[in-house]
Parts: sequence; C-alpha cells; structure tokens
Amino acid sequence: MKVLHAYRTYFPDPPGGVQEAIRQIALATKAKGIENTIYTLSPNPRPVVLKRPEGVVYRSKSWVAPVSCDIGGVHAYALFRQLARAADLLFYQFPWPFVDTLNVYGGMDRPKVLLFNSDIVRQRYLGAAYAPLMWRTLRSVDIIVATSPAYAKTSPVLSSPELRKKVRVIPLGIDEHTVEGGPDHGVYSRLGLEAGEPYFLFVGVLRYYKGLQYLIEASKDVAAKIVIAGSGAESQNLVQQAADTGSRNILFAGQVTDTEKRALYEGAQAVVLPSHLRSEAFGMVLVEASMYGKPMISCEVGSGTSFVNNDGETGFVVEPASPLALTSAMNALLHDLSMRHEMGAAARQRYERLFSGPALGRAYAQLFDEVLS
Repeated sequence: MKVLHAYRTYFPDPPGGVQEAIRQIALATKAKGIENTIYTLSPNPRPVVLKRPEGVVYRSKSWVAPVSCDIGGVHAYALFRQLARAADLLFYQFPWPFVDTLNVYGGMDRPKVLLFNSDIVRQRYLGAAYAPLMWRTLRSVDIIVATSPAYAKTSPVLSSPELRKKVRVIPLGIDEHTVEGGPDHGVYSRLGLEAGEPYFLFVGVLRYYKGLQYLIEASKDVAAKIVIAGSGAESQNLVQQAADTGSRNILFAGQVTDTEKRALYEGAQAVVLPSHLRSEAFGMVLVEASMYGKPMISCEVGSGTSFVNNDGETGFVVEPASPLALTSAMNALLHDLSMRHEMGAAARQRYERLFSGPALGRAYAQLFDEVLS
C-alpha cells in the first residue's frame, strides 16, 4: 500500500506539531508494511527530493505564506498530480487551504483520508471566504480523522450531520523508539539550574493561544523555576512581561535540541500546557510528557488536551486564562511527591495504551485497509 501525505511544511524546515504527527504516523505504519511519501512546500526546496527514515519527501517552492498558509505555483500542482497518480491513498492534513485546491486539480479518484487537526478559530473573515472550498474537500474525502472524542463532539464542523458518519477517532501518538540520542544534561548549566533543583516545564512554539502570559503571572507564587522551551512570534512580548512583572523564576530556554529537550522532560516535576484557546486542538507536548511518565497541567478548552491529560488521573485540568488555577495546580504537585509519582505512572500507562507507536500503527493500518476496501 502506498500512501501520499500532504501538508504545507515538513522537516527539515522548522518543526511543529503537525509535522511531527505526520512523521510518527508514517513511521508507525511503515512498521506495518505501508510505503509513505510526503508532499510539502518549502521556502528553499533544494534538494527537491529527500530520503528520510519515515519515507521520501518531495518539496516544491512556497511562494507566499499568508496567515501560515503556504501557497505554491505551477510546479507544486504538477508535482502533486504526479505523486497522486502513484499513490493508493491520499492523506490530507487540515487546515491547509492550498491542499483543497490541489484536491480539485489532482485528487482524481483516489481514496482520501483527512486528519482534522483544528477548527479555524481566529481567522473568522478568511474562514468565511474559505468555507465553500473547505466543504467541497470535506465532502470529497472518504474518512475524516478526529484526534479525540471531545474534539469530534464539540467541533461545529465534525459534529455536523453531513459529516458525522465519516468521522473516526484516532489520537496522535509518538513511538518512543524514534527519540534519538541520550539526554543532554548540559542544558541545566546553560539555564542556571542546579542539580536536583525543582522546575516545571513548558515546551512548544510561543504562539498567541499558548496562554504563557498566564503562566508567567502564576509563577510569582510558585517556589520553583519554570522553564519555557521554544521560540515563536510571542517570544519578545513574553520576555518583556517577565521583566516587567519581576518574575525571576522564569527561564527562557529558547529553541532546544532534541537531546536537551529529553533532559528537560526527565528532570521536570511536571509539564504545563497553559493554552487557553481551542486552537490547541490536541497538545503533542502532553503525549511527550506521558511518554516520560510526567504528570501534566493543562486547561479545559473543549479540545483533545483534556483527553490526553485525564483530570485527577494523569494530572490537573484547570480553568483557562486563570493564573490562580495554574498556581494552585503547580503548588499541589510541587509539595506532594506521592501524587507526582502516582500521576506520572498513570500517564505512562495511558501512553502505552493509547499514544504509543504500536497503538498508532495498528489504528492507522486498520483505517487505511477500511478505506481501500
């Protein structure tokens, strides 16, 4: 079976949650005998063809990227059509409006699966203009995958009567054997962390919906360091906020390597994802936390984050946009060692059952067989 994945960016360009989700699905299904090809755009698509462990990556030029929507030219359409002809099944990532136009031009009669990563939350006017094309694509695909039962139920798109029968739920996952390299403990000295010093950890791109302004506000009443690992559009604003409010226990790690990230996960008391908007549709960082057996703190935004982090079992799910709620949850875990151990162990068990590489591979192999049959 040959599967063609399509998304606007992919490795080695700067990574994000969707790119990692594609990589993990490709690796997990490769173990089931499925051949994966990835189609993507890049500002610098040289070389055009890249061979990676998960599959072969084909890249075309990204000419512009308004509101993070990469758009290609004539070569992009021709390349997609060529790759689609060779595939048994097309696998789209939503949202990416350019792939809707590719589907019209080159989708042909191939079976199609669409992974619904997130509703369009912020770009209301653009979303309204895009709606007719979006619905044409959603009607054309055979199966739509939601990443959690909560998101399938609460999404105004996925819960529509017209699409409900097409929706299947398969959570995102990570194969722990794909995590390469041992932990780089040098990151502790780089950040000024002493051996055994307690800290909480955030990992991710610093975007508007991540709720980090509330985490910085909450930090003033937490007797532990809080490491913010990542970069993004909000970096400067957050650094300025920490300086203005006198939050001395916030450590900005910037973009970390995979081995540094591994060390930070292993040493953290807990992982905090303070995202306060539904744009945080799943939260792969929570799956990573589960893989490392760490308790989690997240916010109730009606998305998959509360599926990964099961409140009271694997951590705390708190009110969004509430520094007080974040402070209370962090302090509860900071001062209760047995609670941290119990929730961390429960998180690891949940990872093995729902979010591990074998679980991901089985689920998608079965889904692809269903679509092709």
